[in-house]
Amino acid sequence: MRAFLLRRFLIMIGMLALLSLIVFIILELPPGDFAERHVYQLKSIGIFVTEEDLLNYRHQFGLDRPWPERYLRWITNIVTRGNFGLSLIYRKPVTDVIGERLGFTAILAISAVILLYGLAIPIGIYSAIHQYSIGDYTFTILGYVGIAIPNFMLALVLLYISVTVFGTNVGGLFSPEYLDAPWSWARLIDFLKHLWIPTIILGTSGTAFQIRTMRATLLDEKNKLYVTVARAKGLPEGRLLMKYPVRVALNPIVSTMGWELTRVISGAPIVAFVLALPDTGPLFLRALLDEDIYLGGSLLMIYSALTIFGTFLSDIMLALLDPRIRQGEKV
Repeated sequence: MRAFLLRRFLIMIGMLALLSLIVFIILELPPGDFAERHVYQLKSIGIFVTEEDLLNYRHQFGLDRPWPERYLRWITNIVTRGNFGLSLIYRKPVTDVIGERLGFTAILAISAVILLYGLAIPIGIYSAIHQYSIGDYTFTILGYVGIAIPNFMLALVLLYISVTVFGTNVGGLFSPEYLDAPWSWARLIDFLKHLWIPTIILGTSGTAFQIRTMRATLLDEKNKLYVTVARAKGLPEGRLLMKYPVRVALNPIVSTMGWELTRVISGAPIVAFVLALPDTGPLFLRALLDEDIYLGGSLLMIYSALTIFGTFLSDIMLALLDPRIRQGEKV
């Protein structure tokens, strides 16, 4: 088990190192740079800018150096100091820009994943046990609808219902009076009142997909020979189900946990615009549009790192869940 975890951890570190290089190269691919965007904005408001000014801006922003040199400086500062660089748009450290917004993004992602698996696993088990029942058909229809509806459309529908039916606007994560207020119990309660809408929206499509996965896998497992033998030995049905086929059917659910985390985070920016959420989504889109390589690269690095870390957690959970994985490491 220790060798398994050590190998997976070293693979994760190597993937993060390779990922940082790929992220920086991708952000360098589009033509132009932030200095040219800045000059264009100055010209659009009537300010005369010369070619020499453009070169001075490139030097001021550190864009006149070769990209390998800028990458090495950026990644070295991240590893040694936890410094993700200076945002070219906001003229302050990236860590200060994303600050509290990254915490909101993490809370949204974690709450959506908890909702996803909290609903998908028991509903998938129910649908497999009661195959072709009214409940199974109902959850199947709801699952297909959940997969088909885009997140932004579901956000608009829930916003409309909250205003017309409940007489309240659940956009954002805080009511107007708590936007800039210090944290208190009242602000926390107000935050939780607004959190359920984006949580449902971000978790819906993943929940629908995992319900189908859990149902199909459990249907395949519960009729296998080892389950029949255990049933013939007189093991109670409920205990038999949870001890053998459900445990095996959880493997594909657990193994895709990192992917589901990525799916939730990748869908967050559009939902953030619709619901006016103060998370990192709008920052990320603006950084890409304005070619702020340090802000955009840092956010893309964090998003991708969450996927790799989620996959690492999936590996650990699979090793704990399925002895065959641990035994396979010893062969």
